[in-house]
Parts: sequence; structure tokens; C-alpha cells
Amino acid sequence: MNKINAADGPLVIAVDSSTTSSKAIIVDALGNVLALGKREIPLRTPQQGFGEHNPAHWWTSTNAAIAEAISRLKMEDRGRIEAIGMTHQRETFAPFTEDGTPLRNGILWLDIRAADQIKKYGTPEIHKLSGKPADVTPAIYKMAWVKEHEPEIWSKADKIVDVHAYLVYCLTGKWSDSVAAADSLGLFDIEKLDYDESLMEIAGVDRGQMADLYQPGEVLGYVKKEVRDAWNISKEIPVIAGLGDGQAAGIGAAAVDPEVAYLNMGTAVNAGVTSLDYQYGQVFRTLAGGVPNTYVLEILQSSGAFLTTWFRRVFGNPALQGGPDPELEALAAARTPGSGGLVTLPYWNAVQSPYWEPIARGGIVGWRGTHGPGSMYRSLLEAISMEMARSLRGMEEATGVKLQTVRAMGGGVRSKLWRQIMTDAIGLPITACKEDEISALGAGVVAMASTGVFGDTEIATAAKNMAQFTDSTEPNEENHKIYQELGAIQGRLYSDLKETNDQLHEFARRYPDAEVSNEDD
Repeated sequence: MNKINAADGPLVIAVDSSTTSSKAIIVDALGNVLALGKREIPLRTPQQGFGEHNPAHWWTSTNAAIAEAISRLKMEDRGRIEAIGMTHQRETFAPFTEDGTPLRNGILWLDIRAADQIKKYGTPEIHKLSGKPADVTPAIYKMAWVKEHEPEIWSKADKIVDVHAYLVYCLTGKWSDSVAAADSLGLFDIEKLDYDESLMEIAGVDRGQMADLYQPGEVLGYVKKEVRDAWNISKEIPVIAGLGDGQAAGIGAAAVDPEVAYLNMGTAVNAGVTSLDYQYGQVFRTLAGGVPNTYVLEILQSSGAFLTTWFRRVFGNPALQGGPDPELEALAAARTPGSGGLVTLPYWNAVQSPYWEPIARGGIVGWRGTHGPGSMYRSLLEAISMEMARSLRGMEEATGVKLQTVRAMGGGVRSKLWRQIMTDAIGLPITACKEDEISALGAGVVAMASTGVFGDTEIATAAKNMAQFTDSTEPNEENHKIYQELGAIQGRLYSDLKETNDQLHEFARRYPDAEVSNEDD
């Protein structure tokens, strides 16, 4: 790496088209971000539980974000741009005509309309075949919903693709996709890393409606001249096959060896490891890896920073509007681990790993008169952390690979208290990633690898050269033992309360809360 002069070396454009916005960064071979552009994407909720985008916004926001990032780059540096890479919001899809005209709104990963289809089609056999437990996120069940409720849309659709494939079409004019992007639709025989006829039949689609598949790092085509002209770029730019945002975060953290995990402490909390062989299990879901012909085993918890933000917004200082609260953190930090016997099930947004139960509910057990806001806030942080620790141990048992370290990203890393609790619960050092736009950086790593600047075109090589980190947090062994004991108690609560939660679900269906508003959702 010392031989590379970042001042005149290659640059790449990296795009992350996510649920709320599209971001574009320009990255050098050292992993430094030289420029950034961003555009918001409006969320549409035509019914409760529905989440949609106008697919045209995927392109307009991406195009504008790239143009903004390029405009912030020095004129003499624009000629150094060698490639463009992309990552996207996984599981989101939309139908199009051959010329790229959307036929309906795109249905997002967070959309929960397909509960009946999950019950109808979600089987252990599909889990084994696709690597995805029956859950609200894989697109296959929402595709089945469209097949059953809007069959005319499917009959008119020339292409039914994810965000990545649509952006590739807008950039190059070709309907091409990355294996590590299309896999999240849930239509793959995951071991073969290719579409499966039986899964496409459930979704009501056929192979001709799918995009052509390429491995991450391969050239999908070149940016159309009219698009480059609008960016004020004269040279040809190859578009490199990218990956889903979760896998991209792992690449951006250089978590490319099986004993290194990435941990995203965001609104949801997820963690993953690289596997050289196909595996599936109850605790994790299996995805196509960002390194070709590998897999990512991913733990997913839907209630992460969402929970702490909810608490601060509902019970905290109104002036902060749910933002970080140093006083509340100080109160929580002053409590001992476990607050003398207070434990939470963090299922405000149901539960994914390890139970995959869409109707599960949260709970707090062990209240005493000595407990207050600091105790509850700490208990929420502990609950998320102990659940992650238990899932990571379950993944270690399933894979036979002992984790050595964890590399973390996301807004939660900024909380000194939460990071220490997470470290103590897991019992391994946690190292923080420097770059905030870590998924975009992962896409940039894949694009940079294609330039050969590191002596080969291996994505793992580029990741290890470009990842940047700040400080590490070491576990407190005494607290780790406490969280192991409390975590075992927490781990029993799901089964202990399942019958009660089922009854509450039926009760809520009969007597819905009339006071619920969009603000409270």
C-alpha cells in the first residue's frame, strides 16, 4: 500500500441507494472519501404496513447524488475516475417494461403486507433452498402477493428486478445484476447462486423477467454518453457489479475472513461473517457474499437504535426530539449491569434472529420501585446486546469457527455506553470503523478492486487496503460473566411468554388501538 500515491491514483464513484436516500461518494485507493452527494427518496405508505417507493426516484436521486459528488471534486481529479460501484436496499423490487418504465410502485424490504403468503409458502424446504427463513423481508412473498392481488401487473412486466438492476439499466441500458444483489429477492437456489424455477413459480415470475447475473466485481457495461455528459465526464466509466448494503458494510469493514464479524449498530442491528461454504441455520440467514463464490451468514435484529430513539422520544427530554441525551446516558451508566434484575425482550418490531416471529411482542420483566428511567434505558441497551451475543454464539456453534474480533459501524457506535455494553455482552473486542457511509465504501472497495491498483483484482485485497478504523473497546470480563447469566434468563423469556404473546396478538386484532397515529407507529 505504501507504493500507491493516493494523490494521483485512481478514484471510483460509489453509490448507496437506501430506504431514505441515495448517496454517492468518491473514494481514493486509501479509502478516503473526497466528495459526497445525497438526495432523499420519499417513502409512500398507501396502507398501514405497506412501504413503497416510486422506482423513478431510485434513478433520479442516484443521478443527482452522483452529479453533486462530481461537482465537489476538483476539475483535475475528474479524469482519475476509473469505475462506479453500487450497493442498494436489499429485498426491494419493482416491475418495469423493457424500456425501464415502472408499472407500479416498488415494494420495499420493510413492507409487511405478505403475512398470508408467508404462512402459505414459507417452509423449512424453502429456507434450506434459498437460505432465507420465512420472514417479512425476502421479496418472494411480496412478489407472491402481487401475483395473487395484481396479476395484470405481472403479465405486463418485461422485467421484475431489484434496485441495483434498475440502476444498472439506467446507467448502461442493459438489464444486468450482481449475484450479491439479486440474491436478496429470495429466488435463488443459494448453493448454486442462481435463480430456482420452483421459487420463481411461487413468486409468479419467469427467468426472462429476471436480470442477467454477474459476479461482484465484474464489468456490467459502461455509463451511457448522455449520462456522462450531464456529469461533465468525458472518459468511459465501467459499471461494476455490486452487492447488497449489508454485505457492502462487511466489505467496507474488511470483514472478509471467517473469524472477523461486522456489526451494524443502526436502527436495526445486524451482524455477519464470511463463509467459504454454503450453510444455513435457524439463527442466521444466508446471503451471496461480496467476495465472489462466498456467502455471508447474517444475524438480523429489527429493533436496534430504533428502541433507544423510541424511549428518548416518548419518555425523554422533549427538546431533544429523540436525539442523544447525555443526562439519560449518565443515569444508565450509573446503574450496575442488569440493574439488580431487570431484563427486556427487545421485540418492539417483532423478532427476526433467532426466532423469526412476526407477531412477537416486547416485554420488560423484573420491575422494582428502585428502578427508573436510567434502569429502563440501560435494560434496552443490554437486551439488544445480549440477544446479539447469544446469536453470535449460536452462529459460532453452527459454523465451528471461533470469532476473534468484531468491527462495528452505525450510529450506535458513537454511544460510549452502548458500545461498552455490547462489547461486554459479546466478550470480544469491538473496533469502530472510521467511515460513516460504510456501505457506500464497500461498494467503492469492489469498484476499486476492478482497477487492479493493488496488484490484483481481488475484492478481499482491496478491502484490507482501504478499510479504516478508529478506536477499539475491550470487554470487561466481570461484566461479561454477568451478561452471560442474565442473557440465559432473557433467552428463556421468549418461550415462556409465547402463548401470552399469541393471545395478545389475537386480542389486538379484535380490539385495535384507536389512539395509534403515524407519529406513534
